[in-house]
Amino acid sequence: MSELVTAAQMRAIEQAAISSGKVTGLALMERAGQGVVQAICETWPELTEGANGAVVLCGPGNNGGDGYVVARLLAARGWSVAVFAYGDPARLPPDARTNYERWCRIGVCAPLSALDDTTFRNAAVTVDALFGTGLTRPLPVEVLNALMFASTRPNAAAPQRPPMVAVDIASGVDADSGRVIGGDEQGDELPYWPALTVTFGAAKVGHMLLPYAGDTRHKLVVAPIGVEDDIARAYLTWNVVEHLDLAAVRHIDLLGRPDISLQALQLAKDVASHKFGHGHAVILSGPAGRTGAARLAARAALRIGAGLVTVAAPRDAMAENAAQLNAIMLREAEGAEALADLLQDKRLNAICLGPGLGQPRARDLVPVALDATRDRDMGGVVLDADALSAFANDPVDLFKMLHDGCVLTPHAGEFARLFPDLSARLNAPATAGPAYSKVDAARDAAERAGCTVLLKGPDTVIADETGDAAINAACYDRAAPWLATAGSGDVLTGLVTGLLARGYAPVTAAETAAWLHTEAALSFGPGLIAEDLPEELPKVFRALGV
Repeated sequence: MSELVTAAQMRAIEQAAISSGKVTGLALMERAGQGVVQAICETWPELTEGANGAVVLCGPGNNGGDGYVVARLLAARGWSVAVFAYGDPARLPPDARTNYERWCRIGVCAPLSALDDTTFRNAAVTVDALFGTGLTRPLPVEVLNALMFASTRPNAAAPQRPPMVAVDIASGVDADSGRVIGGDEQGDELPYWPALTVTFGAAKVGHMLLPYAGDTRHKLVVAPIGVEDDIARAYLTWNVVEHLDLAAVRHIDLLGRPDISLQALQLAKDVASHKFGHGHAVILSGPAGRTGAARLAARAALRIGAGLVTVAAPRDAMAENAAQLNAIMLREAEGAEALADLLQDKRLNAICLGPGLGQPRARDLVPVALDATRDRDMGGVVLDADALSAFANDPVDLFKMLHDGCVLTPHAGEFARLFPDLSARLNAPATAGPAYSKVDAARDAAERAGCTVLLKGPDTVIADETGDAAINAACYDRAAPWLATAGSGDVLTGLVTGLLARGYAPVTAAETAAWLHTEAALSFGPGLIAEDLPEELPKVFRALGV
């Protein structure tokens, strides 16, 4: 897992480092500017040779100070640099003012209003250092118009604009939510799409959430500035640091740290183990004609390593399922009484309800499954699809039945049915920052439900009832847009169920399943359909050394 920070957390860490005498604000600003220049050269290596041009847009705060450092360092490489400033330089914070003055000794600083078509004629990149992670209000109209002008082609006769590089985060975007701070008219439409974002110390929570993470051409670079050890130490105490008042959020990256391996997460099997040592998952099937989703989930549960998997089907679906199941077992479970009898077998330690189940059948069976698994020795329950939508009219009834061994796996529509107020808040325009985020929504939902919630999407968020949260961002270099295919969510549900059967805690099962789901899609590539995902897992495991 890699650390994500909020804007407030990053400011607190930097200020603590400065107050301790470990580093100065000027040194941090210099390192930030160096990080941006290095990222530009690594992203476009052709720019390391010959004379190039850059446009640098600087704002009225420390983000602008970073921009003046970038301008000076590019000029030192022989670049032709045009700098434009918003605001009165005399009112810059001290460190930013120092770097403004350093720039003015070697170059000119024009007002932002002086931008015109000729500005970009010889530019290889445009650097946005106007407003960074501290923005809590909508952009001034002048700034918004300048960014749109700098990033768009005004007419067919005009030259194409150079790619945009965002310093820390694109101006106008809330660093805690990835949302645009604006009114009803702007909504969540970014002022521009960066080709490259360079942030410092650690990625911010908003970098991993839509809409900011929603462009597959967008590259994110985290540049070190010397406070990385402080971030790691602070991460261990954020739950109890009152002035931050925010629990930590992780980005799920199982390969991001050498001390985390899939063997350590118990995916590998011991040479002396047997099938009963890895759990027995039960997947509830829908009626005839609606059985495919349950089989996808069952196949995923088996591939992820559950020792045994049984599909429990109504009488009219038995033949249909039997015709397509081999290693997966089949049991008849017509209604609530039959399911209760089946679950008397305590070896059945994980249950999945929802995929293709049908809402009437879900209303009948969900209470039985939840009651049978309330004793945690019995295992966990995954509720998805129809098992969630069936309680849209009375979600409180469902919440009363849930326990901490449950995992809910809604997509946005299902989430809105169970948590309409949270969904409305998430989808309302963000008029100030920090804006209500998908992480906030998942945390609030998990607290209300009293269990783990996996809120699906390219920016999947997993949260449990304690406030623990993580993001599995299938974006940037892990973008897997071909997961947008029928049945992929059923496979994810099956992966969670299989890991619960193997003894994983609910939140760990959800996090690991989400990461492997993306890895399988990346391994397979374009053309993916849901049936491919479970079959790709062996290749993923071999690549990981399991």
